[in-house]
Amino acid sequence: MSDTTNRDAELNIRPPRQSGLEQFRAAYFGSIPNTLITLGGLLAFIYIGWSLLHWAFLDAIFSVEGGAQACQAAEGACWSVIFARWRLMFFGLYPYEEHWRSALACIIVIGVGVLSCMPAFWSARKLAAMWGGGLLAFIVLMRGGVFGLSLITEEQWGGLSLTIFIFASVALIGMPMAIAFALMRRSAFPFISVPIGLVIDTVRSLPLITILFTVAVVVPVVVPSWLLGDKLYRVIGGMALFFAAYQAEIIRSGIQSLPVGQEEASKALGLSYWQRMTRIILPQAFRRALPPTINQFVITFKETSLIIIVGLFEFLASGNAAYGSGEWAFAYVEVYVFIGLVYFIFVFSLSRYGAYLERLMRVGKL
Repeated sequence: MSDTTNRDAELNIRPPRQSGLEQFRAAYFGSIPNTLITLGGLLAFIYIGWSLLHWAFLDAIFSVEGGAQACQAAEGACWSVIFARWRLMFFGLYPYEEHWRSALACIIVIGVGVLSCMPAFWSARKLAAMWGGGLLAFIVLMRGGVFGLSLITEEQWGGLSLTIFIFASVALIGMPMAIAFALMRRSAFPFISVPIGLVIDTVRSLPLITILFTVAVVVPVVVPSWLLGDKLYRVIGGMALFFAAYQAEIIRSGIQSLPVGQEEASKALGLSYWQRMTRIILPQAFRRALPPTINQFVITFKETSLIIIVGLFEFLASGNAAYGSGEWAFAYVEVYVFIGLVYFIFVFSLSRYGAYLERLMRVGKL
């Protein structure tokens, strides 16, 4: 009896808990190689951080009074180019006196996007009304020709407003297409599932650049002019198809992860196909596929920069034009750092919102 008690007592013995300082010391200074690596990394971090601090702030030029000549004489960054050329970067070729319209249109789309992220507006009617009204207001403001606004064609749209409009349009068109593709691919009828599977696999096999080149350059050659439409809308259609092909597979994976018994039980209850899909299957599928769905939105936002190859003047192209003049040609690093910072703000916000949704829906804790 005493032997059994002693053996149980030995099994219940646990190592003493280490404090935070002891864990830090063991992890980074526990051995000579670890200590050398830690000190080397710390010195490199301090050196790089101090150099960046000098370049970005201490030795930088922020004022535009001295012009490009003052920047060339300085050792730090030339942020003057941002203050001098920000209108071109944000609004592209849009007429200077009408920049307020482009800014207001951009604010409306961002505001609708922010409201759409709030659970209070998560209903089909509210979302459809908000996005329908938001995009209509965007087009009316940007294009004009009504309500006393001067007409400005799509060829003159550009900058950050165009980037946000393309991203929002691709997401709004592409998501319903993706749901339709996913449901059609799971159809029990081969004459539906096989062709749509071929379409999805074909689109996914092509790089986005190829699709953009096709809709912008090849389609005008083979399609009658009265069917063409503006290049901007053809590009949005091509990107939406590309988005839908990838997102359809994400949704399909979410559907396939559900137990088969759920759909069979809903059939036994007498629910119709659309009732089963909209009330039982798709909500759970989206919940399970939330992380890759957010990832797909992030990728799509960054891929909007590729439309520069078909001649649309989006944010990156506007940035290239900002330093393209002879006066500011040396300041391309500062322009790209600023563009990267703007992209980072949007993409990081999307990522944090995705993390919020995962906590809200308790993804991974089923």
